[in-house]
Amino acid sequence: MSRSSLISQCRAIVGARYVLTGERATAPYRKGFREGNGPALAVIKPKDLWQQWQILEACIKAKVIIIMQAANTGLTGGSTPTEGCDREAIIINTARITDIHVLEEQEQILAFPSSSLYSLEQKLKPYGRVPHSVIGSSCIGASIVGGVCNNSGGALVERGPAYTELALYAQVNNKGDLVLVNHLDIALGITPKEILTRLQSRDYQKKDIQTSKKLASDKEYAKWVRETSNDTPARFNADPRRLFQVSGCAGKLAVFAVRIDTFIKNEEEMTFYLGTNSAETLQQIRMTILAQYSSLPVSAEYLHRDIISLTDNYGRDTVLLIKSIGTHWLPNFFSLKQKLDAVCQRLRFLPFSFVDKCIHYIARLFPSQIPKRLSEWNKAFEHQLILTVKQSQSKETNKLLSTMQKKSDLRFLKCTKSEAKSIYLLRFSAAGAAIQYAAVNHKEVESIVALDIALKRNEKNWVEDIPEEISSKLVHKFYYGHFLCHVFHQDYLVRKGEDAQAVKKALLALLKARGAEYPAEHNVGHHYDANVTLSSHYRQLDPTNTLNAGIGGMSKKHHYQK
Repeated sequence: MSRSSLISQCRAIVGARYVLTGERATAPYRKGFREGNGPALAVIKPKDLWQQWQILEACIKAKVIIIMQAANTGLTGGSTPTEGCDREAIIINTARITDIHVLEEQEQILAFPSSSLYSLEQKLKPYGRVPHSVIGSSCIGASIVGGVCNNSGGALVERGPAYTELALYAQVNNKGDLVLVNHLDIALGITPKEILTRLQSRDYQKKDIQTSKKLASDKEYAKWVRETSNDTPARFNADPRRLFQVSGCAGKLAVFAVRIDTFIKNEEEMTFYLGTNSAETLQQIRMTILAQYSSLPVSAEYLHRDIISLTDNYGRDTVLLIKSIGTHWLPNFFSLKQKLDAVCQRLRFLPFSFVDKCIHYIARLFPSQIPKRLSEWNKAFEHQLILTVKQSQSKETNKLLSTMQKKSDLRFLKCTKSEAKSIYLLRFSAAGAAIQYAAVNHKEVESIVALDIALKRNEKNWVEDIPEEISSKLVHKFYYGHFLCHVFHQDYLVRKGEDAQAVKKALLALLKARGAEYPAEHNVGHHYDANVTLSSHYRQLDPTNTLNAGIGGMSKKHHYQK
């Protein structure tokens, strides 16, 4: 099929309005939130599952690379095309397919390609239940399906990586044929059209839904994370125990729906805010909680003082937007920003990063978003922890912290609901803050090296010690993460003129020597090399290398040719 014929066929399927071609129109979809940028023949935006299937069929016949994309909030470039491929790429953006079906009897939901955590949270409120994760620990606006495909873990301690064995997806087999696989355990028919249209229109009955024995969440994680004597991390992308079909597929399958568990909403929660200058003190708290608590805390988010200052100054716009309009509209805001960026880059009289600078300086007109009681803590304490527990654990937690306070420099307070909300928003805006800092201060920053790493469960020396030969090449380094799980996000701003790739290589070597695994929850994308476990998994899922070719440093050619 010629390229013009492919474009014509796609227009006939979804309508000309939803087939984007040309440099300017496709630019926001070809560039990742923090990394990734490559060429694409077109961006196709189907409105439903049947259109998505038809587009996939046309692309398979045309022998192009297929990039499945939802909100495009990925941090490692895994949902954007890349340079150097032997075929042209088509991006199938599923942002118009946002359905969520509640399976009340099974206490589960069906999430379609671009349904979001925010939408799911609202959908579950009448049922007194909540999603696997909240907001998204690093990429606000991320899709539910994207979280499953990337083994994303999030902030909630008990939940572990997003995982399911119940999914509906398309796979390109070793003969190059497109096959629809229905593992939802819902009777929907036989042919792709019947299955997809019946699912979309919810044309199925209670009797069609099997109460499956297959896992729809990582039910072993709460026990797994407590094993603090274990020499391996609690969760990381290449962990074979949680690589199964759609779970951890990283875009090597075209997903239509996932069936996942929901969870009982805690009636009341209490948030404690901890500050200390001793890494050992926080480690003692971690070990005590994991070893002695009858049930795990809700979340335990670590923040170094530098990331709090950075986020208040360079993530203030995100915090203000969430407070004023909620997370539901953020993807639209980021999409608009990307389009403005593309236009402004063509206007040579405008300064570099004009849009980012405007947003930054407008946000600075508003007051600090750090709660007043906590603003002084950042001056006093290097290490800070947001610890949220169920109300039933508040006395136990207060006793533990009071005991630790007597024998260390630990200080803590109980947050009001307003304070807890504000500090969590600062935490969840951290990744975008580093991006804005680099854009506004581009004359001093070469680029960002952003790593998400999983330390061993028995690691005592969790604070990184970087040699001077590497540290001297950095403007700043920022640390934050999921403390009890020992999963950390580490952003390094490389000094202008330095070799960012060499810095990244040196940092990864240090982590490998410590026994850390990476990535922990963002997937390899085009940022990390896939190890043997992951690369074998990807080859099994996509033997012809048709979907998301080149991720994990693997071959970008058909059938993984060298």
